[in-house]
Amino acid sequence: MHTSTITIDVHLDKDKVPDQITWKATDSTAEEGQKARAMMLAFWDGADKSALRIDLWTKEMMVDEMADFFYQTFMTMADTYNRATQHQELVDDMKKFAKDFYAKFREQQQKDQKGNW
Repeated sequence: MHTSTITIDVHLDKDKVPDQITWKATDSTAEEGQKARAMMLAFWDGADKSALRIDLWTKEMMVDEMADFFYQTFMTMADTYNRATQHQELVDDMKKFAKDFYAKFREQQQKDQKGNW
């Protein structure tokens, strides 16, 4: 059996706030660890029927990047759910939510920018 390992390194500042996130996979062609400004990692515990999550982001992660990250994550979660279940109506609902979320974020961002002038 083949085993692949993914290593995640989180460098913390003196206040234990993530300063840098890098990851590397044994099956990747990349020589160096890949930098990331944010990460979401989820595991399903079948015995407890609960999700275990780690959500981290660095100080450099901007609010607009966070909105993009969430939008893309919602969309890919919908695609994953579709591949696993073929429940198209629920997938469509998830994608609609993602689009609505992103549209509301952009509206709020425009209001905030007008308020700063």
